[in-house]
Amino acid sequence: MKILLLSGGAGRRLWPLSNKIRAKQFLKLLSTDNNGKESMLQRVCRQLEAADLISNTYLITNQNQKDLIQNQIAASIPIISEPRQKGTFSAVSLAVAYLHSKRETGLDETICVLPVDAFADQSFFYLINQMPSILEKSLAELAHIGVEPEFPSDQMGYIVPNITEQSNDYFQITHFIEKPNRKKAAELKKKKALWNCGVYSFKLSFMLELLKDKGIPTQYDELLSVYNKLPKLSFDVAVAEHSKRSIVVPYAGQWKDIGTWKTISEHIPSSVTGRGMLSDDSINTHVVNELPQPIHVIGISDSMIVAGAEGILVADKNRCAEVKLQHTNDMPRYVEKRWGSYKVLEKIDDTDEQQSIAKFVNVLPNCNISLHVHQNRQEIWTILSGSGEVIVNSQLHSIKAGDVIRIPVGCNHSIKALTSLTFIEVQIGAEINESDIMLITYSWDEAVQQCT
Repeated sequence: MKILLLSGGAGRRLWPLSNKIRAKQFLKLLSTDNNGKESMLQRVCRQLEAADLISNTYLITNQNQKDLIQNQIAASIPIISEPRQKGTFSAVSLAVAYLHSKRETGLDETICVLPVDAFADQSFFYLINQMPSILEKSLAELAHIGVEPEFPSDQMGYIVPNITEQSNDYFQITHFIEKPNRKKAAELKKKKALWNCGVYSFKLSFMLELLKDKGIPTQYDELLSVYNKLPKLSFDVAVAEHSKRSIVVPYAGQWKDIGTWKTISEHIPSSVTGRGMLSDDSINTHVVNELPQPIHVIGISDSMIVAGAEGILVADKNRCAEVKLQHTNDMPRYVEKRWGSYKVLEKIDDTDEQQSIAKFVNVLPNCNISLHVHQNRQEIWTILSGSGEVIVNSQLHSIKAGDVIRIPVGCNHSIKALTSLTFIEVQIGAEINESDIMLITYSWDEAVQQCT
């Protein structure tokens, strides 16, 4: 069996800590057994490893999130990058084409699709291990896992089983219902409907035949070349709701959707994370602060106070989900990369049609930024702390605190930290955007070899 971990998201539900690059699954807010912190991504990978599934796992993500994933899980899982987010159907199609044409996976192989932000007991992952045998025994095209609801939810999709036709392990599926109102959800719970947790299994041959029927390429490189033309559809809408032979496997253990500040606060061990204080009469309130300035909360109960580079949220816990409706699409102000992180300090649009952006950049020891070129902007680096090496215009130099490096437009450049290295980067140009980059190499050794 191959596991396909889907990692996407627009970064709106846990604003202001999440953004379009640093989505909710990357926030290190969950507690570990040794009193540490881990992200949803790290938790699900740890659980897959405990179920002996990690060696056959592939992660599908947007290109913008690739660095952050590599930073959190190193090189332990192969990454399949989408050129842009086109919905779960397109993401699964791309992964299937990759397994078929690049990994030469057998047509009879079971594929299990799993969202990266699944929050469940370890028994959930042991159940995933049983999906190949259940799929084989049932002769189904699709096998879903459905969670027995703890309460009527208007935020979950439901799988309605045919309870008159049950084997020992699964039900036949009659239909799907997407996010009903509370009254309808209560009726569905009484009828033994199950929460749709977005986990489904199929044979590789099933998906390849479906792609052929839809006129979608099954060769990875060919599909990649037309990927932007694919419709933006969910797998449920494009595939699951049309399947005539689908089953659902009930799961009665702990499974939660922790995609809002209210639900995730139930799993944050301390009422205050970061600098701050809560008064004794601030009941059921959580503070999560990534800023250096302290937050003091007095006499405010049942609330979330969250502060980060993107902004500040103060909300009643029961209304935290509304933040995704208010969130703007500004450029991310805090970004984690495979080599470290940067924070946008200021952006200035001059009247003479020139932009300036100042960033605080942190490079981890023995890590380096890629060797690359910008065609539309110059950069000035002022080293604040640490030591390292810099390449500018194919010239290698040592650097230390107090040094200033000027990088003209069109000049190749890279930097490596020998110790933890921080600097201020000022970008100046007529139009500054992250797409203005011509990559030469990620490798520092290869970059040095190009120096004169």
